[in-house]
Amino acid sequence: MKRFFIVASLFACLLVVFSACDSSKEVSDSTANNQSQEKGIPKQIDSSNGDDSNSTQMHENTKQEDNKKDSNAETDQTTNENSSLIGDDKESKEELSEYSSEEIEYARVWLQLGPNQELDELNVRHISAGEQLNPNDATSANYPENVIQLAGSRLVDGSVTYSSNGDGTVNVYNVPLRWDSESPAGEELYTELIENTKLVSIDPGDDEDILELIEVLNIYD
Repeated sequence: MKRFFIVASLFACLLVVFSACDSSKEVSDSTANNQSQEKGIPKQIDSSNGDDSNSTQMHENTKQEDNKKDSNAETDQTTNENSSLIGDDKESKEELSEYSSEEIEYARVWLQLGPNQELDELNVRHISAGEQLNPNDATSANYPENVIQLAGSRLVDGSVTYSSNGDGTVNVYNVPLRWDSESPAGEELYTELIENTKLVSIDPGDDEDILELIEVLNIYD
């Protein structure tokens, strides 16, 4: 009986030892797994996020550089175009400076008021104050001021008769280049034409068009 208790006690001690070993092994395995999760997985995630961030940053930098190059190219093109326009305008201004203010005025007035712009020549005639509006009519009234008559080489080109105010405006007289009727029209008609002159502001016009008209001017004193 005493021997039985001794064997039972030894068996119980062995069970306790084996149980303690298994528990220690489970705790060790659990600790190892936790450390693996803490060290391995977060590290992998951080590495992945870092690569994506670097890739995105590089893409943004490349995109900004491309946009900057495109912007610089557009700026250079615009600058070249503006420089060309400024150069052409400067050249036209220099060419106009070779002519008198009167010649430029004649061309500008015709460019704005002339019936026909396709001229072989632009004739300029000065009419002094006191001359008759219609030299062929004894009842004609006289011009109250010096006027200028512009006309082409043909009747179909029309004419413009005006006086300059020296401030960019002109007084336009509604008189024909040639008077058709030989019968006396009466002084009242001519007086009405003088009183109904039209004040017109003359635009500077295009320099190239002005130059073309100046080149076909014929000025008669």
